[in-house]
Amino acid sequence: MSKTSTLLIAASLAVLTLQAQPKKLFNETQPEKEKRMSWWTDDRFGMFIHWGIYSMAARHEWVKHNEHMTNEQYQKYFDYFNPTDFDPTTWAKQAKAAGMKYAVLTTKHHDGFCNFDSKYTDYKATNTPAHRDLVREYVNAFRAQGLKIGFYYSLLDWHHPDYTMDDVHPLVQTDTSQANYDRLNKGRDMNKYRQYLRDQITELLTNYGKIDILWLDWTWGKDDKRGKHARDWGAVELIKLVRKLQPGIIVNNRLGLDDYADGGDFVTPEQVSSAELAQYKGKTWETCQTFSGSWGYYRDEMSWKTHRQLLDLLITSAANGGNLILNVGPTARGEFDYRAKAALDSLAWWMHANSKAIYGCTYAPDDFKAPENDKLTYNPLTKRLYIHLYDYPSDGRLALPGYSGKVRYAQLLNDDSEVRIETSGNSPDITLRLPVQKPKYEIPVVELILGP
Repeated sequence: MSKTSTLLIAASLAVLTLQAQPKKLFNETQPEKEKRMSWWTDDRFGMFIHWGIYSMAARHEWVKHNEHMTNEQYQKYFDYFNPTDFDPTTWAKQAKAAGMKYAVLTTKHHDGFCNFDSKYTDYKATNTPAHRDLVREYVNAFRAQGLKIGFYYSLLDWHHPDYTMDDVHPLVQTDTSQANYDRLNKGRDMNKYRQYLRDQITELLTNYGKIDILWLDWTWGKDDKRGKHARDWGAVELIKLVRKLQPGIIVNNRLGLDDYADGGDFVTPEQVSSAELAQYKGKTWETCQTFSGSWGYYRDEMSWKTHRQLLDLLITSAANGGNLILNVGPTARGEFDYRAKAALDSLAWWMHANSKAIYGCTYAPDDFKAPENDKLTYNPLTKRLYIHLYDYPSDGRLALPGYSGKVRYAQLLNDDSEVRIETSGNSPDITLRLPVQKPKYEIPVVELILGP
């Protein structure tokens, strides 16, 4: 083979290698990313807070869309919004007690109403009877409790006069013809709205100190012809602006930058069952879930998750190497309603006793198998394995096949009381002798200290 041929082959291979590598927007290495996100992957559990003037309607945060309201019809919620019982310190203490380590508050939802004092709009909390920058009060209160601070910001805006029509806009009803879209879009300029996005995100990431998380929501799939896509937001320029303003921030994956390896820091499975979470194992992810079927306050919605269902989501998330962010929709008075308080209190009871099985934990090494119907979490730093006992054995005997020679000590996590280990000759199995009386927790946890 000639020298020329060799050089051509080498050049071709180099081109193929470059083509095979995913595109990147930033120079951050994988170890650098892992370091930046280490607090988040350790904390595992956060609070989402969806709150705005839609809480006055008390029938879903999409009420404007669902009932095809005009701005004029929706205005009454703005005119009378006055959350006199809003005390973000109480919220922060409830979140902290429940074991949540970070929080994400809606600064603006799809209806366009801003909970912060933006100089680029009059449609904001400081112009309602509340006369308060609700975001600033949230930031100060949650930061004082030692919680990380996150902002949710809707890319959609059903109030802004330059936001163009898409298939979820409240003004698009049964007539989805191009002629109707053209009629509704007359005089609207998406270029002006893109600048509005940039201006408001600049405010949020400049005026409130260090922001740990930015949750941008959302972009349609590539094949959705009546939706918004990355180019509509100016997504590449927007994410670069975010990184410039807050270099250490963590950003979700809903800007539509899926063609880039670093277009988002984590994926966001929404309202999926715990059984579906196993497919995200090995990825960086956070499942967003509600206590009930709505994100905003919904007075008459009664399909609230049980304590066991909430625990299952939390445990299953950690058991597959992911996070859970659990949503509260405060009332129009600015309080968590009685059902949310009860759910948080039940989580606080369990997390006080068992949080070591969540914080810093991920999926177990392959050579440890969970007993049937139970689940495992594992802390790779402390080398401790946690068995979450979904089915507590009625006789107190828990068989662990293949665990022989791998466990030095066992104890119940809720009180650090010893659990005796039984072995039998050269058998690869061990049996834990749990108390016959189940501990007073919906899902008790056994901690195994590993080692020969």
